[in-house]
Amino acid sequence: MICVRWSELGLEVRGESGVGAGRISGEPITGEAHELPDPSSGASIATVGWAGPEHVDAAVAAAREAQADWSAVDLRERARLLRVIADELRASAGPLGDLICAESGKRLEEAVAEVHFSARYFDWFADACTRLDSGYYETPQRRFVVDRKPAGVVAAVSPWNFPLSIPARKLAPALAAGCGVVQKPSELTPLSTLALTAICERVLPPGLVSVLVGDGAALTPAIIEHPDVRVVSFTGSTSVGRLVAQRAASSFTRTVLELGGRAPFIVCEDADADVAVEAMLIAKLRNNGESCLAANNIFVHEDRYPDVVERLRGRVADISIGDPRDATVGLGPLIRGREVERVDGLVSGARAAGDDVSVTDGVPRSGWFSPIAIVESAADSDAWSTEVFGPVFSIRRYTDEAAVVREVNSWRTGLGGYVMSADTEHQFALARSLEVGIVGINNGAPNTPEVPFGGRGDSGIGREGGLSGLLEFTAEQTLSFAR
Repeated sequence: MICVRWSELGLEVRGESGVGAGRISGEPITGEAHELPDPSSGASIATVGWAGPEHVDAAVAAAREAQADWSAVDLRERARLLRVIADELRASAGPLGDLICAESGKRLEEAVAEVHFSARYFDWFADACTRLDSGYYETPQRRFVVDRKPAGVVAAVSPWNFPLSIPARKLAPALAAGCGVVQKPSELTPLSTLALTAICERVLPPGLVSVLVGDGAALTPAIIEHPDVRVVSFTGSTSVGRLVAQRAASSFTRTVLELGGRAPFIVCEDADADVAVEAMLIAKLRNNGESCLAANNIFVHEDRYPDVVERLRGRVADISIGDPRDATVGLGPLIRGREVERVDGLVSGARAAGDDVSVTDGVPRSGWFSPIAIVESAADSDAWSTEVFGPVFSIRRYTDEAAVVREVNSWRTGLGGYVMSADTEHQFALARSLEVGIVGINNGAPNTPEVPFGGRGDSGIGREGGLSGLLEFTAEQTLSFAR
């Protein structure tokens, strides 16, 4: 079992491993206890309380009250405090990495990297908030000042697959814009957000940041529909995102929705096979394949297909599956047993449909592990036509690049994509033709805090990251002066 250094993270502990149901104004709250398992073994790592809708009023009221003073804080001071949070995250990278690894099954190396990536969001938005200058315009009759003010209390609803960095990329811009925040992490991985909140509480005014742990079906609607919540930032599936949007629309609450993906990975005729396969491994197996940016549909030009598939098989055969703490392991467990069953079903369905399917050996018997599968897709099985969210390479050969673009753009899921090409003009033109929010060109990790991230169509609305991600949490006010 992974050792979690609770005391180093500022988590409230009851008994050996009992954690509260959230925090409001710096104080822990209690609720019905639920066991939190380690995906690599199934053993319990903590008992976590669940908050209920009855806690929402207090959390929102605390955020609204604290926001009144926080929004008046000089932008340079706001930026300084965000950088302090970033430094605190980096200083706690070891124990936070242990925590992420324990509750999500993410490989420890990736978990520690997620902590540092999260810190970069606070660094970036510390820089970005000082750029919130007022606009000034003149006409012969009027002078205008366009100011940006905090949009209001933010509900930040996060999923389980990146339990620290996704809350960070919501929290940092909201705080930079001058907003108070009520967080709702996934009940599957709440500990990382609780630890992040404890760090924020040491730096920020009481009540500015709260966190409520609990059943998403009961708790999230109560937060979204609260009359004093002005912005909802949600990351999750498209189906749940639609429900969030519908609830928010009833009160005209602004939404930022980062939803499901089905990222195409296109290996062009002129691509370098080694570069393509290495980028493919990163894009597919990052976070054990449980990523909205994971390469989902792999298109390989017919002339490159045999070489690419052979190289991929060789590389996959060398990947060990097991304990995410082990530095020699290349793939950890999925989040829960039901995900293993779902992914196994996709692979079985592809085999039944006539696809050529191969799977790796050496999967541990304990914990929720899935083998790596390579599906040479000829049929439109679910392994090709849905978001896999697991370690399955669904590959199809092509000859007509324009037909690939038409297929991808017909999906309506446009979060991310990948283009592998050695020709600069070709890679640029192909990437621009894809109706997706972000494209990795000859790389498998395209996102960074300094640039906008978000989707088109069924993959959501709004942007996280970049200056765009800050503006999502501001409201414009125009002042018109007579001359």
